[in-house]
Amino acid sequence: MQYHDITNLVDLLNHREKYQPDGIAFSFLPDGETEEASISYKNLDKKARAIASVLQSMKGDGSGKAERALLLYQPGLEFIAAFFGCLYARVIAVPVYPPKRNQHNNRLQAIISDAQATIVLTSISIMSDIEKSLKQEPESSSLRYIITDTVDSNNADYWQPLQISSDTLAFLQYTSGSTGTPKGVMVSHGNLLHNLSVIYKCFEHTNNSIFVSWLPHYHDMGLIGGILQPIYGGFPAILMAPVAFIQKPIRWLMTISRYKATTSGAPNFAYDLCVNKIKPEKLASLDLSSWEISFNGGESVRA
Repeated sequence: MQYHDITNLVDLLNHREKYQPDGIAFSFLPDGETEEASISYKNLDKKARAIASVLQSMKGDGSGKAERALLLYQPGLEFIAAFFGCLYARVIAVPVYPPKRNQHNNRLQAIISDAQATIVLTSISIMSDIEKSLKQEPESSSLRYIITDTVDSNNADYWQPLQISSDTLAFLQYTSGSTGTPKGVMVSHGNLLHNLSVIYKCFEHTNNSIFVSWLPHYHDMGLIGGILQPIYGGFPAILMAPVAFIQKPIRWLMTISRYKATTSGAPNFAYDLCVNKIKPEKLASLDLSSWEISFNGGESVRA
């Protein structure tokens, strides 16, 4: 693959769809043990185009300003399709963790206001939980919604390709807001491709690499590392929900062992959990000899 020919993430996924259509891009283990679903590059591209066509039909307020869309999803494959749907439609994605039912979420409201979001992409299950609370808030009462797991895949035929350059904004990455109001960082396609190139080279990835990640998709390490890097490298990723790891840390190591993963990582606390929570007799069934790259980040790194 000649990466210098690719200037944006839409071109990147188009390339995978063209040359590796039936290759498995992602598999998802919701409970950290059972594989619920997987998606090929071809089907991911088709789902993204279908979502993008719906977004394109909603755009056009005449202001010329790029629309911003909140992405409210539980962990899973639906988020990935929605994220690329935004990229395909030149809508700026804003990944945010969905609030709990009947819970006021100051962080979410602050992000809606700061990002000037006009659209929400979400799933049936999330929408049923948050619809009432969102519509009662002044910042979110006028939002328009797309329930992406109900979008007809045949809508992919109506997608219109757009001009996207390396300078085009891809998404807004918001800070946690734990020490103040969440702050958004503007991330362009060029920013992402450069970062992905550096990761690929430093990790010495190849098309034979295999990635395992339970990291949250709304954080940069989970999104850029666990989702975008595998597409960049053209190798499969096995994804888990963060809660599946927290509840039973050995699931992370079991997944690496089962899928012969070469790359996986997490913040310090995850390694500490494995050391402190996994009983020695449970280790006998693990084979971690395939694990070549174990990265550590997201907080102060303690070697």
